[in-house]
Amino acid sequence: MFRNFGSDAESDSDDYETACERMVRTVASRVDDDRVLEAMESVPRHTFVPPDRRDRAYVDRPLPIRDGQTISAPHMVAVMADLLGLDPGDEVLEIGTGCGYHAAVTAELVGDESVATVEYSAELADRAREQLAELGYDGVDVRTGDGREGWPEHAPYDAAYFTCAAATFPDPVVDQARPGGTLLAPIGSGFQTLVEATKREDGGLERTEHGGVRFVEMRGR
Repeated sequence: MFRNFGSDAESDSDDYETACERMVRTVASRVDDDRVLEAMESVPRHTFVPPDRRDRAYVDRPLPIRDGQTISAPHMVAVMADLLGLDPGDEVLEIGTGCGYHAAVTAELVGDESVATVEYSAELADRAREQLAELGYDGVDVRTGDGREGWPEHAPYDAAYFTCAAATFPDPVVDQARPGGTLLAPIGSGFQTLVEATKREDGGLERTEHGGVRFVEMRGR
């Protein structure tokens, strides 16, 4: 059942919940942690997409939102959450808030007060902040800024992930991760690879590649 949901008519809510359950079954084979599936079932994804696209909100593909950006396909959100292996109370940095959906799923896993997210577009950041608060994720901290700089005020992080492609893991974000912490991002320009990295005690990264992906590229300086 959706968390804190009640903005649509009851019949519409039932239809969306049925579509959400179908979406979760579709992505279930891609993840090992049932908590990820429970988190995705709790978040009303359709409230994060424009009204004229809500009939496709639970289809397993990315959708345009605002300002030339997209909401990631459900399977990609599930895969990334599964790879991060988050526990309640973990401090998490998200780069690329977008509409706020991925942050909401993360908040279900760690608690909303443990999520900090940075968005380059002020328009998207403001809208995501409003939508997250409306659904009860008001503890998620949303900042407008350049994701390459991370968010040092909330550091250190147990995990940091990117919903946009970067040429490499930015040094400030690596610095803000704890030793033993996990970073996850689409890396590359043109051809992108989903890269998981664990930060060593010496500050270096041990990397594992998880195949080709396609994300919008990070904006900023």
